[in-house]
Amino acid sequence: MPYLAKIFIYPIKSLDGVAVEQTRILASGALEYDRELAIFDEHSRVVNGKRHQSIHQLRSYFNISCQTFSLQIPGKDSEYIFDLHRERTALTSILSDFFGFTVTLEQNSLTGFPDDLKSPGPTVISTATLSEVASWFPGVSVDEIRRRMRANLEIGGVPAFWEDQLFSESGEMISFRVGDVQFFGVNPCQRCVVPTRDSFSGIAYPNFQKIFVQKRQATLPQWAASSRFKHFYNLSVNTQLPKSEAGKFIRIGEKVEISL
Repeated sequence: MPYLAKIFIYPIKSLDGVAVEQTRILASGALEYDRELAIFDEHSRVVNGKRHQSIHQLRSYFNISCQTFSLQIPGKDSEYIFDLHRERTALTSILSDFFGFTVTLEQNSLTGFPDDLKSPGPTVISTATLSEVASWFPGVSVDEIRRRMRANLEIGGVPAFWEDQLFSESGEMISFRVGDVQFFGVNPCQRCVVPTRDSFSGIAYPNFQKIFVQKRQATLPQWAASSRFKHFYNLSVNTQLPKSEAGKFIRIGEKVEISL
């Protein structure tokens, strides 16, 4: 029986995620606090793992109840703790020193800063998929693949690549439910350079993308909508949610059902 096994939110885009027991759906379809904040440079470009490999070396933790943000800078013994409402200037100063250029921290509590503006809902993957992908790369753990893929919702009780049935050959969205919340699966998520790198050091795994593409193509389920893959460097599923779901909660353990 498919069920919601894990929920992850990423309060500051490109920094560490936080595992939560439940989360609220925003009017945009995004999860509350997910990618709510993002770091920008002086040219208004987002500072992320695609552009700045050093960002992988930052360790962070967002305390939802206290609204505090903890940051560990490589080479520093002490941990910095900031109140995100009152000490944002101090946080951006530390980050500017780390990156070597001036940054700002912008907030969008309505939609967050999703990669896919057309499908800002949470990304979906199965636990078995993460285990299968980890098996392709000796020395890389399931937790490490989980950190590299940065999916929001993890489905348990299903085989690897179960989530590939959440999009169709025709491009028609596939309706499914988590508890009493309706989702629409849209398309397989195209991956960037980030999964090729160690999530702590930023060092690239040799030939990661080449190995991934070969294995992904070889293990693609026969029933999967193969025409939706322009290439096979895709994993997890992008989603949209109808506005009717705003304000509802999803919780770990809830049943996941594909609408017939």
